[in-house]
Amino acid sequence: MMVSTVSAGFFDFLGGNDSSANDDSTFIVGFDAEFPPYGYKDDSGNYTGFDLDLAKEVCERNNWTFKAQPIDWDAKDAELDSGSIDCIWNGFTIDGREDNYTWSEPYFDNKQVFVVKTDAGINSPADLKGKTVEVQKDSSALAALQGDNKTLADTFGTLTEVADYNTAFMDLEGGACDAIAMDIGVGEYNIKTKNATDKFQILKESITSEKYGIGFKLGNTALKDQVQSTLDEMFADGTVSKIAAKYGISEDALII
Repeated sequence: MMVSTVSAGFFDFLGGNDSSANDDSTFIVGFDAEFPPYGYKDDSGNYTGFDLDLAKEVCERNNWTFKAQPIDWDAKDAELDSGSIDCIWNGFTIDGREDNYTWSEPYFDNKQVFVVKTDAGINSPADLKGKTVEVQKDSSALAALQGDNKTLADTFGTLTEVADYNTAFMDLEGGACDAIAMDIGVGEYNIKTKNATDKFQILKESITSEKYGIGFKLGNTALKDQVQSTLDEMFADGTVSKIAAKYGISEDALII
């Protein structure tokens, strides 16, 4: 009876309510498996990424079993409410969702930036006047350029939506566009993995910014507090910075 009670209490702590989906020592992270560098499948078929590495380290320090659970992003709330995942940790924007989840402290400043060729003579957003800028459809960068930053976008020659950033980088390298508007983390990751630090640069002046956090089921403060405490330790001892460097993410993007 005592063992059962303790186990159930710890299970509730992890936010689960379906023993077929979760157990008393497993930390299940819901994520989008196609969102590098935060969460994705590598060439070996393993799930990896900046956020998943952070979550894995949190588990190791708490003696939890880590499980990366790819989810349909449109079904993320149902997954969290059912207890089949314990949190959403995958480049998850707090802004506009403040009251929908129990949030960790923001840990990442996701600036929307411009990537240009280093030899293009483009040093600020003002230099994009009359230029061709590409942006991924349904992205935060597109929303910014259609919203609060529309005045800037109106100075472009064209603002073209593309399906993915691989296409955008090929267009930038080939001269089909002059700049890409995108998340800073995704931009840094692409430049690193393409070994293109000499070809591309990120403009210092950003378009806008949003904060990333870890989203827990509303009211699950116990689990949030434990994860937050561990993440704070990882920031303090330099672990977060080391993991960021692995994925080409600059320390400027981290909120310490």
